[in-house]
Amino acid sequence: MTELICIVCPKGCHLHVDEENGFAVTGNSCDRGSEYGKTELQNPTRVLTSIVRIEGAAGRCCPVKTNRAIPKKDIFPAMAALRGLTVQAPVKTGDEVCTDVCGTGADWVATKDMEKGT
Repeated sequence: MTELICIVCPKGCHLHVDEENGFAVTGNSCDRGSEYGKTELQNPTRVLTSIVRIEGAAGRCCPVKTNRAIPKKDIFPAMAALRGLTVQAPVKTGDEVCTDVCGTGADWVATKDMEKGT
């Protein structure tokens, strides 16, 4: 039996996941908690947030995130994919910055409009 605190919503339910009985989850107050408990033990995933260099904008960095959760094992390679990347202004929220991160099907997307600036 593994104990987890659910991070899907602000309630923070204390989950108990029984690996020996088909990953049965107890302690959740909603179905999303049950799904989180099963996924967290079988194939944990996360949505990542970061920044990427931008040229031609008033700021030097543009905030980005993955548009879907990726496996935790791919977090460091996904962050490395941004290391040498530079985008050109203007950038709109939702614009793809890097596609198919580590073969996961997830894309890095901009999370802020970045207009051309001086």
